[in-house]
Amino acid sequence: AAGVMGRFLRIFFGCHARPDRSFYWKGKQFPICARCTGELAGMLAGIPCILFFGYFKVPVMILLMIPMIADGFLQLLTSYESKNGRRFVTGFLFGLAFDSILVYFHRACVMAAAELVKLFIRDGAAVDRARDLFL
Repeated sequence: AAGVMGRFLRIFFGCHARPDRSFYWKGKQFPICARCTGELAGMLAGIPCILFFGYFKVPVMILLMIPMIADGFLQLLTSYESKNGRRFVTGFLFGLAFDSILVYFHRACVMAAAELVKLFIRDGAAVDRARDLFL
């Protein structure tokens, strides 16, 4: 079962799972690299954060994503080599922001769908009530 989950996680994150960029537990390599592990941890931690505090606004999402993007591109374009701790932390911040992006995208789709339905249904108040059930 762990092998199937590991393959799923590598596909889901598009992870290279390089041994030198992965964490180990009791001598066994994690199925995904340190950065993807951080993203997963951030996504999992983001769920209760959003439930208790709400989702991040777009500027905050962008600020949380910049460190991982900058760290990744810095490694790609220079001789700089990030360490697994930094990869995890930047991935974690990105994962937190990713949850908010999903919520934000869901809300935008629901709002757009409601406006589209209003073009065909006369009872706009009913559409608004239905829309509010999904927000």
